[in-house]
Amino acid sequence: MKRNHPLKYIFISGGVISGIGKGITSASISYLLKSAGYNVVPIKFENYLNLDAGTINPIEHGDPYLCEDGTEADMDIGTYEKFLGMEMGSDNFVTIGKIYKTVIDRERRFEYNGEDVEAIPHITNEIIDRIHTTAKNHNADIMVIELGGTAGEYQNVFYYEASRMLTLQKPNDVIHVHVSYVPTPKHLGEPKTKPTQLSVRTLNSMGIQPNFIVTRSEKYLDQRRRDRFALFCNVHGDDIISNPDVESVYEIPLILHKQNFDTKILSKLHLPEQKADLSQFETLIRSINAPKEKKVTIAIVGKYFGTGDYQLRDSYAALFDALDHASWDQSVKLETRWIDAEKIEKEGVDIIGKPDGIIVPIGWGQRGAEGMISAANYAREQKIPYLGLCYGMQLAVIAFARNVAGITKANTYENDPDTPDPVIHLIPEQQKILERRAYGGTMRLGGWDAIVKKGTMANELYGAENTSERHRHRYEFNDDYAKILEKKGLIISARSKQEKLVEIIELDRSIHPFYIGTQGHPEYKSYPGRPHPIFVGFIKACKKTA
Repeated sequence: MKRNHPLKYIFISGGVISGIGKGITSASISYLLKSAGYNVVPIKFENYLNLDAGTINPIEHGDPYLCEDGTEADMDIGTYEKFLGMEMGSDNFVTIGKIYKTVIDRERRFEYNGEDVEAIPHITNEIIDRIHTTAKNHNADIMVIELGGTAGEYQNVFYYEASRMLTLQKPNDVIHVHVSYVPTPKHLGEPKTKPTQLSVRTLNSMGIQPNFIVTRSEKYLDQRRRDRFALFCNVHGDDIISNPDVESVYEIPLILHKQNFDTKILSKLHLPEQKADLSQFETLIRSINAPKEKKVTIAIVGKYFGTGDYQLRDSYAALFDALDHASWDQSVKLETRWIDAEKIEKEGVDIIGKPDGIIVPIGWGQRGAEGMISAANYAREQKIPYLGLCYGMQLAVIAFARNVAGITKANTYENDPDTPDPVIHLIPEQQKILERRAYGGTMRLGGWDAIVKKGTMANELYGAENTSERHRHRYEFNDDYAKILEKKGLIISARSKQEKLVEIIELDRSIHPFYIGTQGHPEYKSYPGRPHPIFVGFIKACKKTA
């Protein structure tokens, strides 16, 4: 449907600290306006020079989110998908590296007709063009534009310049929301507004006056703090929106709605107010808060938890989200234990203990791999429900080959190119590309269709013979070993539709209550209220052992 009003723009920036919650705020605003009947399209502009998030260590910037079209994006893109229930892709995620490359490539092709190419206007014009192209591609009424990083960083100054320029060009169609942190130092005992005042001053120095300030704090903002913000930040007290800490991020749209944030936005954008239908999230919150039947403990054996002296949840953000979705569906209280795979290598599998389930998630490279192989074997021997995701599937195959099929030197070519038994390998076409060092070309990315074998556990979980999962990996199951492993009891329960690559392996329930490994990433296709069936099946199995 063609809109009967000009395209509207909501720029969302952050202040004081990174990780403040711009992504959640952007997703919440998008959800509220979508629930009011508008076609809302979010887009995230990131600061780094990488063309995408695919080559970034998860410890550095969190779990790269994998889209259906193969885009490896910031995990905020996953937040948009889960809040809006719609697929994101390359249009919704842009890095400054991608912007620079586009402009430089155009200059090399003489598309600027001999002009001297400068940051302003050429970089800022490219940013604005990306917004308009995405709006056109998705027939947007409103573009929600999240600016990566924090106000005051030199890396993102061109995004703010683009925001300023659009505001000047379209003053009735652009608003700016600033999300900022209001700390409550323990030794003082009261919220402090000065950090946000300075952050807003930084915005003002770039020619931007925010229309709204969303305050991230431990508790709801009191009237005194609102008055301080109104006085020093030149924002009306009614436009200071409180965003306190909550148990679940899915409460945030409801909290913002209670403060009439959605209707205030529509008013400033000169759009008709329409009643928002928030029943989906209201039902979800009731499910989250309902009394739970049981507690299940899941051990996650991974390699990306550590960051200095601290542990980082964001490295496996999509996995934790998928577990939450399934646990709410199954009315269980979820407890996760994070176990460093390298610690298992040093201290043995006894440190895993007796959890109700074990997951080995995505990973790359040799570090910690033997610990994860030991965990996969431990889960099989102890009959603990096991879920292997991507690398966790590959390492489960290795564990089975070594300990059941007697192929003692079985390994993945990735970790040991000289192994005599590469049960996980590069297929010939990949090998040729890898030799040219075109690493990105060897990856299987995005959605891949698969055929699920009748009568298998995977078939029962999906309830279908045809399915599709998103992929993000390079190495594959080596079919030269398929018959050997199948004779020993390994079930290949799904293969890709065209290339017949192994997608899912499992053990028969007569051998093990729940043992499944998937080359795809079901965690990227799990939504609140629509949990992925593999995670639901896993949590069900864990409930039985709890």
